Amino acid sequence: MNINFSEYWDKYESIFLQVGFKVLAGLFILIVGFWLINWLARKAGDLMNKRDVDQSVGGFLMSFVGVGLKILLILSIAGMLGVQTTSFIAILSALSLAVGLALQGNLGHFASGILLLTFRPFEVGDYVTVDGYTGTVKEIQVFNTILTTLDNRLIILPNGKVMGNAIENMTAQGVRRVDMTFGIAYTADIDHARKVVSEVVEATPMIDLTLGYDIFVKKLNDSSVDFAVRVWTENANYWPAFFYITEQVKKAFDKASIGIPYPQMDVHMHQAN
Repeated sequence: MNINFSEYWDKYESIFLQVGFKVLAGLFILIVGFWLINWLARKAGDLMNKRDVDQSVGGFLMSFVGVGLKILLILSIAGMLGVQTTSFIAILSALSLAVGLALQGNLGHFASGILLLTFRPFEVGDYVTVDGYTGTVKEIQVFNTILTTLDNRLIILPNGKVMGNAIENMTAQGVRRVDMTFGIAYTADIDHARKVVSEVVEATPMIDLTLGYDIFVKKLNDSSVDFAVRVWTENANYWPAFFYITEQVKKAFDKASIGIPYPQMDVHMHQAN
């Protein structure tokens, strides 16, 4: 059977051209529309930053509004192509129960995102531990919360997991206590060692001496006398203060000839008669 394409083209040329034009126009509007929505989202984000809008709220709103505008754009293009959007919406409504059941986890994450912004257990920039993961809050999205770890790994946690687990916020109070332990030999003078550690602490520029500090004997170990040292510092200086004091105490102990013991065992042998 021979098909005469030229005959079909002559017969339906106007329909082909009309449909083809609509499809091309729809694709063009889709591409431009997505680009415009993303551009508007960036501009809105810049504006909120200038107005000092909370980053947690801003990121959540941009994510939510961006998804909504893209859905409206797709529905508009479908209507332009002749698809009955009212029927389409009716079908979506009829399938809403099934979709809701299938996406109930995501809906729960969305609701949890609302709760995160309402009760504010943390904000963007806080250093937290959630569900066993520790990092800095980078963004709170519609369905997920994103953390960055100290070694620059990206942790994406569903909001439902975040709200359903214990949240440890290490930066919410503004300052944080640094706890350290230093061991000295049993033969060393405790008072002298305490004085040496105290001099190091008071010479450390990163700690807040107005909040005080503690130096006391914590434990008598098998081969060492352990000092507990507790100082206060701003959140950003926690690890710099920890490493600085650790290094300076070691140098000060060496200078003062205070021994730092290592695990050892004395073995006594008796000759049987």
